[in-house]
Amino acid sequence: MATLHPRVQAAFEAAKGFMPLDEGLALHAAATDAAARLPGLPLLEVGTYCGRSTILLAAAARAARAAGTATGTVAVTVDHHRGSEEQQPGWEYHDKDLVDPEVGLMDTLPTFRRTLHAAGFEDDVIAIAGRSPQVAAAWGKPLALVFIDGGHTDEHATADYEGWAPHVAPDGVLVVHDVFPDPADGGQAPYRVYRRALDSGAFTEVSVTRSLRVLRRTGEGI
Repeated sequence: MATLHPRVQAAFEAAKGFMPLDEGLALHAAATDAAARLPGLPLLEVGTYCGRSTILLAAAARAARAAGTATGTVAVTVDHHRGSEEQQPGWEYHDKDLVDPEVGLMDTLPTFRRTLHAAGFEDDVIAIAGRSPQVAAAWGKPLALVFIDGGHTDEHATADYEGWAPHVAPDGVLVVHDVFPDPADGGQAPYRVYRRALDSGAFTEVSVTRSLRVLRRTGEGI
């Protein structure tokens, strides 16, 4: 598994977010591998929040460019920055510090920008502030990696999968977070998306790290 530079790990652990280190290492390893095998293609995540996982994709992209194996590789992150369902007021993962006092709505974009600045990765990331299905419909380039970690309802998880999975290049990687086979452990929408990817015949499972699933595109039929 790819290791993190101590500075990158410190930035990851300092950022607001929910991904534990072991899952982060698995995501970083998948991104590092994808960037090396599919040089020049972007690494994209759906669900930015405050940039904790973005740091890992940015580090993988920068390392690939530095190694000369992936000139032009960049991390792309897509989020409307108004927070997912479980981050709204009254819900378990709500953070009142992320509410814009002027409009009274969640706004994670300023914190995300501070996260990238502190980590030193502003030049390695293209941040798109918009709704995932709309951005996916306008997207026109194959992707080395797609990381789905946006809204966790069936509606949103399914839209993320249907919008972005077709953009995964042959031999590219699809990563799904918060996959819980047992309903007692968490919501089932990401698990259903993960099962749909496997059942399509287009993806083969590469690794499992707690709730993180890494799949490789080995066929068609998404």
